[in-house]
Amino acid sequence: MLAYQNDTIAALATPPGRGGIAIVRVSGENARAYFEALFRPAGRQQVESHRLLYGHLYDADGAMLDECMAVLMLAPRTYTREDVAEFHLHGGDQIAREALAALYRLGARPAEPGEFTRRAFLNGRVDLSRAEAVMDVIGAQGEQAARAALRQLNGGASAFIRDAQQRLTDLLAGVAAALDYPEEIEEAEAAGSVIAGARALRDTLLSACDERAARLLDTGFEAALCGRPNVGKSSLLNALLCEERAIVTDIPGTTRDVVRGSILVAGLRVNLSDTAGIREQAETVEAIGVQRAREIMRAADLVLLVLDGSQPLTAEDEELLRETESYPRLILCNKADRGAAFELPGALRISAATGEGMDALRQELARRAGMPCELPLTSERHMRLARAAAQHLQTAANALENGQPLDLAAIDLHAALDCLGEVTGDRVDEKLLDSVFSRFCVGK
Repeated sequence: MLAYQNDTIAALATPPGRGGIAIVRVSGENARAYFEALFRPAGRQQVESHRLLYGHLYDADGAMLDECMAVLMLAPRTYTREDVAEFHLHGGDQIAREALAALYRLGARPAEPGEFTRRAFLNGRVDLSRAEAVMDVIGAQGEQAARAALRQLNGGASAFIRDAQQRLTDLLAGVAAALDYPEEIEEAEAAGSVIAGARALRDTLLSACDERAARLLDTGFEAALCGRPNVGKSSLLNALLCEERAIVTDIPGTTRDVVRGSILVAGLRVNLSDTAGIREQAETVEAIGVQRAREIMRAADLVLLVLDGSQPLTAEDEELLRETESYPRLILCNKADRGAAFELPGALRISAATGEGMDALRQELARRAGMPCELPLTSERHMRLARAAAQHLQTAANALENGQPLDLAAIDLHAALDCLGEVTGDRVDEKLLDSVFSRFCVGK
């Protein structure tokens, strides 16, 4: 990633390929000049900032490239707080390429990944946590993830961290006052206040760090379909996905590898893994699938243990019931349309063939997943820094309790403040910015 420069950048802001529209975005000191050089409004329309115009786009040699809409947005009321121009072209790779080529010939530079948002951060339009939320909004899979990302984009993490920074600054101000005016403020009294404040802030920061909720929002809830061969795991996967994803036959051992698919349950992404039927007498390839099935079971948020409810329990069923007893699990008695051969407390009776019990299964999946609460911190980077700040606060409190001087504890208080500053971007270096914006798409 290039460091910020006061030059003009251009990129395609919409996904490449065929579509209804392709938007080419330009930002920088020459955006207005390039807009006026390439775009000609139809009729007597006047170019005004933030006004979408109809007209035609030409290259530098005067050849018409497209009939399009275009808008010029003058700083500072723009995404980057620079002059910005956008050309809304007909979708397709060729026209967009020609438009970009014309801009590059005029002197624009191809934008790096995330460079528009990076400029928004460097120009003070957003802090770093809100800049990161831009990509979270784009990549959100599910209503819950989208809402969480929008909360961050609207300043959720930023407001929380700013409040923590203010509380920490107040503690440091108390330390400075005690050191500067020892005749008026007793050190023991000041130390007691700092200890209480540091521990309270530590608890606030740690309570905002819920790795499970953050993971669910980011990658989804993992549910593994397990059981012996021919109990209907693949049929159940297909029924939940509403598509024929897994091969279904009457031959035991059809599924030999993990077949995955995702569904949305109450706005949360649930990742389903259909695993190989677990049995001891399996040939070499199938045995590998059984081993993978057990690995998936151990790592899953929920094991969906599928049994053939129309047949008496087998020795393999009994063994799987014992094996999964310590796992978070939901027992499913499949083939309910064929009658019930046994009863198990807490098990759900379903039929992948007829749909019986499927609504109850989806409701139970939503309950077991547990909808993530509206935590202020949902980014792993933010939580790591919050935990580091909490550790420094704990160290400062412990030092004061052990009789260490205030100025020594202040070192850890300042270190905690630095950690919080990395969340918002108050304290960042080029390496951190490169790391954050490298995951952005070009044009954003």
